[in-house]
Amino acid sequence: MKTQISLVILLVFALCASQAQNKVFQKNNPKVGLVLSGGGAKGMAHIGVLKIIDSLGVHVDYVAGTSMGSMVGSLYASGYSGKQIDSIFNALRFDDIINDNLPRESKTFRERESSEKYAITLPFDGFKLKFPSAWSRGQNVYNLLSKLVMNVSNVDDFSKLPIPFFCMATDIETGKAIVLDRGNLAQTVMASSALPSLFQPVIINNRVLIDGGVANNYPIDELRAKGMDIIIGVDVQDSLATRQELVSAPEILLQINNYRTIKDMIIKSKKTDVYIKPNIKDFSVISFDAREKIIKVGEKAALENLDALQDIASKQLKKVKRHKLEKLPDSIGINNIDIKGLSNFTRSYVLGKLKLKSNSKVSYDNFNKGINNLIATNNFDSFLYELEPSGAGRTGYNLKTELVESSKTMFVKSSIHYDDLYKSSLLLNFTKKQVFAKNDIASFDLVLGDNVRYNFEYYIDKGFYWSVGLRSRYDDFNKNVAAQAILTPEEMGQINVDKLELRVNDFTNQIFLQTLFRKDLPLTIGAEHKRLKMTSQTISQNNNATIFEKSDYLSLFGTLLFDTYDNKYFPKKGFLFDGDFHMYLYSSDFNKNFLNFSIAKTTIGYSFGFMKRFSFNIEQQAGLRIGEDSNPYLNFGLGGYGNHFINNYVPFYGHDFISISGDSFIKGTFTLDAEIFRKHHVNIAANYANVGDDIFTTTDWFLNPNYSGFAVGYGIETFFGPLEAKYTWSPDTNKGIWFFNVGFWF
Repeated sequence: MKTQISLVILLVFALCASQAQNKVFQKNNPKVGLVLSGGGAKGMAHIGVLKIIDSLGVHVDYVAGTSMGSMVGSLYASGYSGKQIDSIFNALRFDDIINDNLPRESKTFRERESSEKYAITLPFDGFKLKFPSAWSRGQNVYNLLSKLVMNVSNVDDFSKLPIPFFCMATDIETGKAIVLDRGNLAQTVMASSALPSLFQPVIINNRVLIDGGVANNYPIDELRAKGMDIIIGVDVQDSLATRQELVSAPEILLQINNYRTIKDMIIKSKKTDVYIKPNIKDFSVISFDAREKIIKVGEKAALENLDALQDIASKQLKKVKRHKLEKLPDSIGINNIDIKGLSNFTRSYVLGKLKLKSNSKVSYDNFNKGINNLIATNNFDSFLYELEPSGAGRTGYNLKTELVESSKTMFVKSSIHYDDLYKSSLLLNFTKKQVFAKNDIASFDLVLGDNVRYNFEYYIDKGFYWSVGLRSRYDDFNKNVAAQAILTPEEMGQINVDKLELRVNDFTNQIFLQTLFRKDLPLTIGAEHKRLKMTSQTISQNNNATIFEKSDYLSLFGTLLFDTYDNKYFPKKGFLFDGDFHMYLYSSDFNKNFLNFSIAKTTIGYSFGFMKRFSFNIEQQAGLRIGEDSNPYLNFGLGGYGNHFINNYVPFYGHDFISISGDSFIKGTFTLDAEIFRKHHVNIAANYANVGDDIFTTTDWFLNPNYSGFAVGYGIETFFGPLEAKYTWSPDTNKGIWFFNVGFWF
């Protein structure tokens, strides 16, 4: 009897299971929902799954996603195929996008100086050091999404997209999961993907939203409520790690965060009709460089469910044609421009940075460059915009923008550096904006280390009008140099030394006017006071250092800079012109031999890339003294490798610092660079020069160079500046010299 009862119970369970199976898989033309979980870079496995779904002809009726799942899902819902999304991701440089890296051309020369000097910048408002709410503002991600979904920019109800769509976010104030199914699609996806500490929160409808994975990383119940008969789910969340894998604090914190989501997935996976779980164990949330491997893992996981997917496709009797995606336009017409959120800045200032006018047409590339120009000012915490079709029979778009002005006016900045001249250095900077006016800035650099230095600047920025500035700088270094570069021939005859331990102290103060012809072309004119002191312990008198120079100079100066290099340290394209003219009118004349004189010098450079990984740079430099002054201490001194050379010192491969001197020179440098890996450079260089006194009075300077040197180097681009090692050699001395550099030059 018991056996019969057991058989009956088993039969009932089997019938129920069969009926459930028939409900899901045997209903004709079932509605199919697709849910895509969050998982950072691991979410690129979704793309592989979509490629297989497309190839099998499975039609998706509704898409739901969280975080990276919302990003991929929104593109799919907007009309992109799996293959098209794969192509989009293949063309991206994720570190530039995530880190909000802006092209150098988007920044003014002052903004470039800051980004190429300071590795760390922290707000210091109220004299309290504050850490930013996130590593990135997410502006580059927003710009990218806005462009990609521009074809559906007229849709604010996501149920009316080519494939209906919604995504999840988390209200950071309440911890509640929020369903986002209408509004600005790019902004919505940004909110769903705002991973805490990586991207700053997004405010929508007065709610502060972060990554949806915090509260609901797999919104299957919300999707089922849309009337879906079958749910295909792709889960790229981590499994719990073992004790052997928990070897660091971040891994332990990630494990704690995963407890809830993994517990939820035990239930949610059973609710999923076709549960696809790619094996992403070997990847992390930031493994964006492994794009191809992760997508392949997604394809493999989808193929493991081939029978179920084919069965779904066979039940979809009415094949709905996929939305035909229109090609993104190369240019867009801007009709009306609405700007909200301005208080300290004017509409004309914003439009000037954007380079936009109402009722005009602009290429999308130039439109994006304008956005970069505005963001590069660092005057705004965020810049959101929508391109809405004008309607009413008009072509083009209305641009609606909303800016959040930065309230931060005080900053602490820092960098580290090592080179063979200044040795170890720690840079501490204090910057204050809006000291006396809305458009002024004060900055103070203090350099601690083997050689203490400082640089102070106050600047009233008038943009393309004449700006006013003050600058005070102190430099100090101690270096063994060739005696012939400092001593006169008569002194060389009296003192039998080849090397001098030379200490240089330079205290320079300037007042100047500056105007911009364009953001990378400033003209500066001004007056300068310089106190120059040069001493040596090698030649001493009564145990006191010998003083070669201790004079104050007054001069008038002018500089013209034109710099379109795409990278200061490893340029692949662009042009450089740097001209400087100083007219020395007065000296306290320590050596009693001063006569009025002038010094003119210029640098002209050109870079171009070829064969994708290679670039070639040509640089020509020249300088001359005009006048009868015989004081040699402001002469040109060639030798060494570096970027922050004061006065008239010039780098020259193959020779040590200030090894060659004269009152005039001409130099050519040729550099071939190969980026063998991302941000890893191998380069070879050759430089040639004529150096001496009055070399331009004859044609000899144009003939054979009298000095040459060669270099082989390896460099790595890092967030705190380049790491470089160079081996240089010169046939003039038949001797090799190593030069090293760590970090930004300052």
